[in-house]
Amino acid sequence: MKNKWVWIKSILIPVLLGGIVGLIIMPFMDYNTLQKPPLSPPGFLFGIVWTLLYILMGVSYGLLDTRGLVDTNINRIYYAQLIVNIIWPILFFVLKVRLFSCFWIILLLILIIAMIVAFNKKHKLAAYLQIPYLLWTLFATYLNIGIYLLNK
Repeated sequence: MKNKWVWIKSILIPVLLGGIVGLIIMPFMDYNTLQKPPLSPPGFLFGIVWTLLYILMGVSYGLLDTRGLVDTNINRIYYAQLIVNIIWPILFFVLKVRLFSCFWIILLLILIIAMIVAFNKKHKLAAYLQIPYLLWTLFATYLNIGIYLLNK
């Protein structure tokens, strides 16, 4: 029964935080009115992709937690990247500090890489499940920089 609650908590924390941020930024969402670089996906796709990535994030953390592999370093990196992740859309869409958002998302990339490295030392699958998150964030970095350059 304890593992069930670990899994629920592990998955719900990132999904709920992502959902709350989605509600916060919704009135400020201007993605469809911006000049976008090539390969920019339609706006509706972001909610779907981020939800899946938050679920994978929770599954990775759950794999570590249910096996007693979470330590201070794992927690520090995991929650730091999660906080940086949820602040980025507020910076980009609400505050519209798009140049600063470029640097912020690069910080997120660094934290994601650190998280993958830390997870890999404990459980390879937990690390591998974060590769889509890294790839999507690399793509989001391209979009962030492109949008900044095209709309300044």
